[in-house]
Amino acid sequence: MKASFIGLYIVIISIGISLLSFNPSSKKTVYNPQEILKNIFASVANVKTMRYNLQCNERIKGKMHHTESHVKLQINPRKIYLSLKGPEVLWIQGENNGDAFVNPAAFPYINLNLDPFGLLMRKDQHHTIHEMGIHYLVDIMRDGLVKAGNNIDRHFVIQGEEEYDGHHCYRLSIAFPDFSWESYTVKKGETVTSISRRLHISEYMVLEKNPNLSWYDDIKAGQIIQVPNVYAKLTMLLIDKESFLPLSNKVYDDKGLYETYEYVNLQINTPILSEEFTKDYKDYHF
Repeated sequence: MKASFIGLYIVIISIGISLLSFNPSSKKTVYNPQEILKNIFASVANVKTMRYNLQCNERIKGKMHHTESHVKLQINPRKIYLSLKGPEVLWIQGENNGDAFVNPAAFPYINLNLDPFGLLMRKDQHHTIHEMGIHYLVDIMRDGLVKAGNNIDRHFVIQGEEEYDGHHCYRLSIAFPDFSWESYTVKKGETVTSISRRLHISEYMVLEKNPNLSWYDDIKAGQIIQVPNVYAKLTMLLIDKESFLPLSNKVYDDKGLYETYEYVNLQINTPILSEEFTKDYKDYHF
């Protein structure tokens, strides 16, 4: 009888502890890839301004090149200020004939007006300033969904969770093991850049794959070039669990690591004064 009472007492205590430790509000929300993507697209659509520090690594001629920059970005109308620990870039939609104001902070020590698609600004860069921010990445993700077709869960996989820059993140992989190169016949008026934008692939990757091309506009109608069938063989993303914005992006092609972009101290929709998109702003050195 005494043993039965002790047993019952232990059961009651165990139930009490379980009830005390259970908190419905602390229950983890589990998302599938489709739900995460839907939230990413919705969050990015609401982005009006961005401030962040960008840690960038890009494979150029077989070697990884590292750059760091501080970025201020307004989505519409599009305005960009970019500081690269010395050099500064300012681009404003509808102004300066489409050129960027550039303070090289080096010889010739004068401000320059440069074409974002030109040699001086594009040299040893995977992308132009027009792809800065997260909207370009989302366009590539949307194209990946289309190419995944009915096999979304096979190509888009949640690999777990990870801490990054003080944020709790989902680790999302986008894999296309059948990444390959295909022949493409150039149409009239096309450039490597226009082809790449339409196919949602990397134009630098295309330029590098076709050594007979000297630049992005060095093609003509009827010419056959090699293009990848998708943007990447593997993309690894860290998605902030609270904002559903991508904070880290690592891209692999058929040779290995191709590029990485990491957003540090990301601030979304914080006010950016109109003066901060002018050459005369007090903190700039144009």
